[in-house]
Amino acid sequence: MVGSVNKVILLGNLGRDPDIRSMQSGSKMASFSIATSKKWKDRSTQEQKEKTSWHNIVVFGDGLVDIVEKYVKKGSKIYVEGELQTRKWQDKDGNDRYTTEVVIQGYNCNLTLLDSRNNNSNTVDNQSQDNSITDETYNSENSDSSNTDEDIPF
Repeated sequence: MVGSVNKVILLGNLGRDPDIRSMQSGSKMASFSIATSKKWKDRSTQEQKEKTSWHNIVVFGDGLVDIVEKYVKKGSKIYVEGELQTRKWQDKDGNDRYTTEVVIQGYNCNLTLLDSRNNNSNTVDNQSQDNSITDETYNSENSDSSNTDEDIPF
């Protein structure tokens, strides 16, 4: 039996440009918020309803932060996999405050940019040894568009 799992998967749009900061150790970090929306039809009024939730995201690791700094902007559509963490801090009046955020750091985390240039999908996966961006094109170069009957899978 598995002891526990802490995994968060989100797909949404950035509400503001990422905030890039340097830590005392010299490493960089990025923070931003993602909006996710849920739509439904109210049964009693037949009215379309929508609820938007905001999620705080924190990215550690100079390679990942550099990618966020270069390619992620307000409005960007992004897919993230990370770990949920609650952190305690004190405000300027000395009151204890708590912040819950999705942390993207180390292995088993993923950051995918979904609306990049040239309609490519850029993925940064921390399971690989390097923090490079990979381009995946969804259009096959070898597809024959003149024979569409053979492309149908049923």
